[in-house]
Amino acid sequence: MTHPRTTEDLSTTTSNLKALIDGHLEDTGGLLRLSPTWVPRSFLQPGLRIKLHPDDTYAYGLSRGGIDERWFGSTTETANEGRAADEGLSYVVVGKERFTLRDAIAESGAGIIGKALWDKYSKWPVYSKFFDNMGPIPHHMHQSAEQAALVGQEGKPESYYFPPQHNNVGNNFPYTFMGFEPGTTRDQVRRCIENWQKGENGILDLSKAYRLKIGTGWLIDPCILHAPGSLCTYEPQWGSDVFGMYQNLVEGREVPWSLLVKDMPKDKHHDIDFIVDQLDWEKNTDPNFKDNHYLEPVTSEKGEGYHDKWIVYGKVDGFQYFTAKELTVEPGATVTIKDNGAYSLIVVQGEGFANKLPLNCPKLLRFNELSQDEFFATESAAREGVTFKNTSATEPLVALRYFGPEVNPNAPAMGAYKHQS
Repeated sequence: MTHPRTTEDLSTTTSNLKALIDGHLEDTGGLLRLSPTWVPRSFLQPGLRIKLHPDDTYAYGLSRGGIDERWFGSTTETANEGRAADEGLSYVVVGKERFTLRDAIAESGAGIIGKALWDKYSKWPVYSKFFDNMGPIPHHMHQSAEQAALVGQEGKPESYYFPPQHNNVGNNFPYTFMGFEPGTTRDQVRRCIENWQKGENGILDLSKAYRLKIGTGWLIDPCILHAPGSLCTYEPQWGSDVFGMYQNLVEGREVPWSLLVKDMPKDKHHDIDFIVDQLDWEKNTDPNFKDNHYLEPVTSEKGEGYHDKWIVYGKVDGFQYFTAKELTVEPGATVTIKDNGAYSLIVVQGEGFANKLPLNCPKLLRFNELSQDEFFATESAAREGVTFKNTSATEPLVALRYFGPEVNPNAPAMGAYKHQS
């Protein structure tokens, strides 16, 4: 039997999913193999560190922009203008067939994500991505749940982790502006928006830049302005693609007004007071901003031949939207890791197995090629324990995995890294 190598070797199906899913889970030990999901952005310059072949950076066409993101375990469509119908959705690969992870979860529900998440959300409500750009992106915010509901969308808290394996070079600006300097006034921000058509609007003059450190991260609430710098970022976040860009020029490139107001009610598109009031003033001007948002890894468990670390933790307004861990398995070692709930995993280094599913971190991928570096673990498999085996004699096996809301009540609190030796 020849194994499919590209998506062109697969047929897309929406029928007989239950049998396909059950058979696949039996074959793999409770894991759904996923294929790469590439996403372009028309207003950004790709950073070229997500292992996509450079000839395929503009695989969607020049007008769509370059591919600077890869999404993981996604049941969320992009909000890109002119997007492909399934853009942003992850696909499960079973033999020579494929179907979306969204359809798989709709079919099997609690059998994949667990009863608690299914009963509350009836979907997988989160996703993660690699976000990879040559330079900084505009100072922007993501709407809260209440704000996004005004346009039929969901709000978006998000988080960052900067994996060493994808940051051999920092690119042009490895610093991120976040929030405002304490003491910034509403009138100052209002003038920045008023001056949108008069040249650079100066909103970064009101903010503060933080140097990005590889192997660390941040937790960012909705309604907080941030202009992510040029490190390649692993970003667990809520399942939404809402945003508002408050900076009108970045490295000499125009940011259109439409990207400021795209997720605001149409009758408010020129209401500057409404636009300014989308920002959470207290959080943006927090004098202890870094203490309340900065993350460093915290050990979850460690044993012979392995180390499992929390890389994303903490809560937003008292609620745990997502968490994430980084597992390292040393050469030749085997370990069984038990977790509280379903998760999506991406391998960033090495090779081996997860239960019966082969793992292999690719050196380079063409746009339509399949990979062996990504899977979704069902809740039952996660609770029973997934056995990771590193088959390399020289290289560690390293994987990042993220979890859904309220799955890890024993995760560290913000600032926990300060208290470990």
